[in-house]
Amino acid sequence: MNVFIVNGLGLLIIAGIIYWFWLSKPGAQKAEGETAIDVIVDNGVYDPARIEVPAGKTVTLRFIRKDASPCAAKVVFDDLGVTEELPVGKPHDVMLKIDEPGEYAFTCEMQMYRGVLQVV
Repeated sequence: MNVFIVNGLGLLIIAGIIYWFWLSKPGAQKAEGETAIDVIVDNGVYDPARIEVPAGKTVTLRFIRKDASPCAAKVVFDDLGVTEELPVGKPHDVMLKIDEPGEYAFTCEMQMYRGVLQVV
């Protein structure tokens, strides 16, 4: 009987891990008006990690790096050919204008920090 309980709990934990890392998608923060969107860089994540912006309009992403690890030193928009240095403790604005709708990933240099810019 204990074997079934342990195996059942193990399967539930595995299902939770699969959902958390591969199936769940955080809600997108939408760009509104002409204000910058603050993106906090801390503890291995971008917050928010999913940002929705309108196509054809210039948007400002204000990266605020709190994590001093070297991995967080740059943000890379590979599909857009944009790479920016992020100073620790100081806001750094990245202005983008994307005409084509779609999803554009942004990462750190090692691709451990991950985010998505959703252009609609």
